[in-house]
Amino acid sequence: MGWTAADIPDLRGRRAVVTGANSGIGYHTALELARHGASVVLACRSAERGQAAHDRMRAEVPDAEIELAALDLADLASVREFARRQAGRPLDVLVNNAGVMALPRRGTADGFEMQFGTNHLGHFALTGLLLPALRAADSPRVVTVTSGFAWAGRLRFDDLQGERRYQKWGAYAQSKLANLVFTKELGRRVPEVTSVAAHPGFAATNLQQAGPRMQGSKFMERGAGMLNAAVAQSAAAGALPTLYAATAAQVEQGACYGPRIVQWRGAPTKVPTHPQAGRAELGARLWEVSESLTGVRYEIPATG
Repeated sequence: MGWTAADIPDLRGRRAVVTGANSGIGYHTALELARHGASVVLACRSAERGQAAHDRMRAEVPDAEIELAALDLADLASVREFARRQAGRPLDVLVNNAGVMALPRRGTADGFEMQFGTNHLGHFALTGLLLPALRAADSPRVVTVTSGFAWAGRLRFDDLQGERRYQKWGAYAQSKLANLVFTKELGRRVPEVTSVAAHPGFAATNLQQAGPRMQGSKFMERGAGMLNAAVAQSAAAGALPTLYAATAAQVEQGACYGPRIVQWRGAPTKVPTHPQAGRAELGARLWEVSESLTGVRYEIPATG
């Protein structure tokens, strides 16, 4: 049967932040962390949907220690404000889960292409701003949620924002490869923080329908819903790799965890990733570009 949510250890005394916790993988990740005793911050863009998730979670786990906080990863001012409000408290687990997929081209509040800006740059900035809180914890861990689409990704440093040529799926794949490259580079630069990635396989969430909805395509939106119903595993099952990465004792620095059955479904296990993900020179270049674009520079003590 493999690892399940029942194998999550006692998390009392530990504190976690989960981005995009109002639905899908994020909701079930936050729910199980709270169910096993962690104090969980639900970092959500929509106050209304965040409150609904908070209330639903409270109904499922009445004694849960949960907190709702506003966070829009497509707005660096919001990221900075969120981090400011979280300052002063040790943070044991940061789950970089929120994301957008295959959207028509549009920009963030700071002018970045939405998918790269939200999926990678927003989380890069958030992790850097929360680094002091992570360092204050005993065994801090950062889990960044990627996708199987990372295998189709390529970091186009000459056109990261898709200004010359934009293809929605290519932009999504690029952002998900960036998640993996960031995961490994964070582990290299800040080894005292365990940095790992996870992906849900094919899980039924509202992510697949958001893009068609924004395009105004009812046909594609219905098709995505039917595909989810026919072949996808549940969002709760899709959250297991993230939960494993966030809580299992045997995770490895820089590794990625996903479903064991052809990375599609099933119990979580360590999975192979795109060969470019581990290239140190690629990690260094993405890091430098990300610092320049976001203005967030990690407080990393000098060595030697």
